[in-house]
Amino acid sequence: MSAPASSFRLTTQRQIIFEELLKAKSHPTASELYDLVRKRLPHIGLGTVYRNLELMAEQGMILKIEVGGTQKRFDATTGSHYHIRCSVCGKVDDIDVPVTHELVVQAADSSSYLILGHHVEFTGICHNCQRQPLH
Repeated sequence: MSAPASSFRLTTQRQIIFEELLKAKSHPTASELYDLVRKRLPHIGLGTVYRNLELMAEQGMILKIEVGGTQKRFDATTGSHYHIRCSVCGKVDDIDVPVTHELVVQAADSSSYLILGHHVEFTGICHNCQRQPLH
């Protein structure tokens, strides 16, 4: 995890939001995280949770995951890694495959862009959805 910038204040609300995100391995949406945070901060609003998540993502403290046209999800693991999304239920998990930095080299060689990074999203059907009967 990257340390927050020195001007970024880790308020009590942000600390609790971050702690709940660390505990949640499901890459929750702001709404899902709001439900978790509200157990500790009953008077917090969804907008407050969302704004703080956006600020923490801007500071590099957490990742904002925008996958496959679904709601933004958030991840406390900020190191380079890939995600896999269930195309049935939308669940997002980390996938333990090596990050391919060669893609950045290939992209740089085939374009005039200064490549800053890349995102790879794997899609599939999670174990729970595979067990559901077809409708």
